[in-house]
Amino acid sequence: MYAFLLSTAVIFVAELGDKSQLMAMTFAARYRVRDVIIGITAATALVHLASVGIGYFIGDAFADYQDWIGIIAGVAFLAFAAWTLRGDELTEEEADKARGATGAAILAVGVAFFLAELGDKTMLATITLATQEGWLGTWIGSTVGMVAADALAIVVGAVLGKKLPERVIKYGAAALFAIFGLLLIADGVFA
Repeated sequence: MYAFLLSTAVIFVAELGDKSQLMAMTFAARYRVRDVIIGITAATALVHLASVGIGYFIGDAFADYQDWIGIIAGVAFLAFAAWTLRGDELTEEEADKARGATGAAILAVGVAFFLAELGDKTMLATITLATQEGWLGTWIGSTVGMVAADALAIVVGAVLGKKLPERVIKYGAAALFAIFGLLLIADGVFA
């Protein structure tokens, strides 16, 4: 229970102000809140499961690949920026189908969050916690802490999404993805 409580608190605080919260706001402005939360939860659970596995079984071996993972994630974020700018045109019939089909939104959010969290401070904090605490409590606690922090951003993003024009959201999302991509690449190259 101690590992769960400690991990929840540490990861919640570590996530505040993180790029993932900005991503959550961006996605919440574009997709249903439920889909964003499901995507974030799935990606977070996977990344943090890997993190506790690394922390519990391997320890410091992950640090050797952190630069490359950052560069790959950065390139993916640049691709997300271009994809966002390109946009997609839907017919009215396709739009109605898209509103009912949540799989694409969940997948887009999940993949983006998975890539963003690889090598992120919350992942490294989870690895560190797992070297000292039990893996199960650390995994569940770190996942709950991160999803709770990102839920705050989702609420803000959902409210802004109803008040901002779609063009502003599109350019803002593309700019954020590009900035995150360039920062991840720079961090990987100059680390």
